Amino acid sequence: MIAPCFVDANVFVYACDPVAPLKQQVALALLGRLWREQSGRTSVQALNEFYVVATRKLPKPLDSERAWREVDELLQWNPQPTDSALITAARQIEIRHRLSWWDAQIVAAAKAQHCATLYTEDLQHGAIIDGVRVCNPFIAQVQEPAPPAYVPVRVAGHRPRGRPRKSAA
Repeated sequence: MIAPCFVDANVFVYACDPVAPLKQQVALALLGRLWREQSGRTSVQALNEFYVVATRKLPKPLDSERAWREVDELLQWNPQPTDSALITAARQIEIRHRLSWWDAQIVAAAKAQHCATLYTEDLQHGAIIDGVRVCNPFIAQVQEPAPPAYVPVRVAGHRPRGRPRKSAA
């Protein structure tokens, strides 16, 4: 049996966002695999976030009917509801791991569904939080070039920073 995998809202958003074609391709491939394996899991919170972002915050937002069709289809994954047990678990995760409240709820939902992996770009790739491994599906596939190395430049007429040298008197 394949271990269940939790998918956060940002993966669903990229799957519908043609503005980021490389991330869209990665998201669609991941979601396709999870559908085939029947190992995809999510939460009501993630679906709510997806719907709002997809219909209101994308440069080319989805119409509400298309966004709802996506949510309605994902209801087959039996999303984890936000109930008193989940928010109690999220509070402990928030304290233990110093996560934001919303991220703690996502981790708690993944843990409640016995997921081995949490696919998101909102948490540190490779981290293991309460037994759930965080995987940013875009990190290995889509990477921006690294910024150039910082090289300090000494400007003539300005003394260097740091402690002043002791005078040799």
